[in-house]
Amino acid sequence: MKNIILLTFTALLIASCGNKEQTVADVIASGNLEQLREKKTELDAKQQELANQIKELQAEIKKLNPLEKVPLITTFQAKKDTFMHYLELQGNVTTKQNLVIYPEYSGVLTRVYVTEGQRVSKGQTLAKIDDGGLSQQAAQLQIQADLAKTTFERQERLWNQKIGSEIQYLQAKSNYEAQQKAVSQLNQQIAKTLVKAPFSGVIDDVISEQGSVVAPGQSMLFRIVNLSDMYVETDVPERYLTNVTKGKDVEINLPILGKTINGKIRQAGDYINPANRTFKIEVSLPNKDKTVKPNLTAKLKINDYTNEEAILIPLSIISENAEGEQYVYTISEKEDAKANAKRVIIETGKTQGDYIEVLSGINDGDEIIDEGARSVRDGQKVKILNIENQEQQ
Repeated sequence: MKNIILLTFTALLIASCGNKEQTVADVIASGNLEQLREKKTELDAKQQELANQIKELQAEIKKLNPLEKVPLITTFQAKKDTFMHYLELQGNVTTKQNLVIYPEYSGVLTRVYVTEGQRVSKGQTLAKIDDGGLSQQAAQLQIQADLAKTTFERQERLWNQKIGSEIQYLQAKSNYEAQQKAVSQLNQQIAKTLVKAPFSGVIDDVISEQGSVVAPGQSMLFRIVNLSDMYVETDVPERYLTNVTKGKDVEINLPILGKTINGKIRQAGDYINPANRTFKIEVSLPNKDKTVKPNLTAKLKINDYTNEEAILIPLSIISENAEGEQYVYTISEKEDAKANAKRVIIETGKTQGDYIEVLSGINDGDEIIDEGARSVRDGQKVKILNIENQEQQ
């Protein structure tokens, strides 16, 4: 009996040892290809089984923890602030005192008194044109005028003394006045032979040289420029007619010079161009250092609208429904980091950069959903990620 029991125990021990699961290292060490393949198949089945078990656990966790399926969002608080809208335009630098001077008399340019770059004053003589003998004619007429004056004065004294006839007095007076007008007319012609500066400025270019034959309206003599009275001219769309007015502050940027200058609208046109529906404005441009030149390109920023109690929100969080209404999401029933999303229809105003003005729908202090705004629904539970930062602020 004892022998039977011993033999049975020994058989069970050998069987148990034979059924012991081999490790991966044991299988690799055996070098048996068939065992290697069987072991891999066994491990692949276990891997798939574990993956299925993990999915089941994740699904059960979501059922038991509602926050696991709630959208994550960030929010910001609506605050009233000063909103300044700027109209940006491009204009051209110019001056009304940039002039090409033409002669008023035909003849030879006998003298040129100025050089390029020379500063001149208003009324200063720039050149002289040969008068073709007008000076001699003027001298002769002046002699005749002097004689007519003497004759008239004597005849006037006699007439005052009741001596002589009235017709003699009137003839002497008429002759004297005619001689005066003839001398004055000839002197005006002679004055046209002198080319004078119409305003103070700088001779930018001497176009006709001394000795040239010049003619009125045809021969360009000089270009004179005054850089003190500069301005920027541009066209403004008609919809800004009531906002872009005389006296408005303007920021003038000159890209070529790399400088920004503050100016004011000195003139706003009253005429709407029917071709492009615009009106012209002139913006004063201080130029104390004379670095600004005519025909430079200028970029203008005009403050056409200001709201000192505006609420601004990012353009990126605004959506639009089928009726064309704009809306954003705020939060309600807030408790710790949890809240409800609430859709709010808004009316917007002007934009500036990435922000837009809200005219209605949002009040000061409302908490608006920022990140995640496009992934929530009206009335949906949300989880706020920035709650701790807001409390610290």
